[in-house]
Amino acid sequence: MRVRVPPRALKLIMKNPIKVSASILCADFKNLADEIKKAEDAGADMLHVDVMDGHFVPNISIGQIIVETIRPITKLPIEAHLMIEHPGMYIDSFIEAGTDIVSIQAECYGKRREHCRGVGQFPKEVDFIDVDLAKKDILKIQNKGKKAFMVINPGTPLCFSPLFNILDGVLIMSVNPGFAKQKFISSVLSKVEELKKVFKGDISIDGGVNAETAPLAVKAGVDILVTASYFFGSNNPKETVKYLKGLNS
Repeated sequence: MRVRVPPRALKLIMKNPIKVSASILCADFKNLADEIKKAEDAGADMLHVDVMDGHFVPNISIGQIIVETIRPITKLPIEAHLMIEHPGMYIDSFIEAGTDIVSIQAECYGKRREHCRGVGQFPKEVDFIDVDLAKKDILKIQNKGKKAFMVINPGTPLCFSPLFNILDGVLIMSVNPGFAKQKFISSVLSKVEELKKVFKGDISIDGGVNAETAPLAVKAGVDILVTASYFFGSNNPKETVKYLKGLNS
């Protein structure tokens, strides 16, 4: 006897496939082409480029020239995570360089908390954002045919619900941004759980993702695992990706 499963019930049973995003922050830049090939061969779904300006975060990393350099040597989607002040000024140049996903920080669109308003005060955190200002940059990204993600630091709440219906994804930071190899902040998982109930787009997590923390993130509702040192420091990258992708099976 065949049992027909109602479409709504089937949707609840089916799980979204986990995607793995390899963050090149921990790649060997002396052999970047080989590192990109390693990510492709291992089965990574995308590349994550951390862009830091020394103002929004206490570090300086890389910019458009790296995206432009790796674009011709890979077919993987490239995400540019703009941890910079005034991200709207740089959206066009990152897209022109070859970015497929532009991720902008919510903390660039609202009044920052008193302890992080000054130069050199980190991490940046807000309680509210200017939705119209953020929407302008989101639409600028999408009007170019690219995906727009909103990012929040661990101390920032989900303060942009009016944008849920237009965003392609939300990236939850599970460390305070600026440096690799930090410890996973497990308290952010409650935000993932809250977001999963009301948001239909991709939910990504970045920071301290490894064999111990990734299962917690997936259980909370994450769709995309961003991994830097865990992937590029692995002795068997293919098995690492296989493990991460199998977490929701």
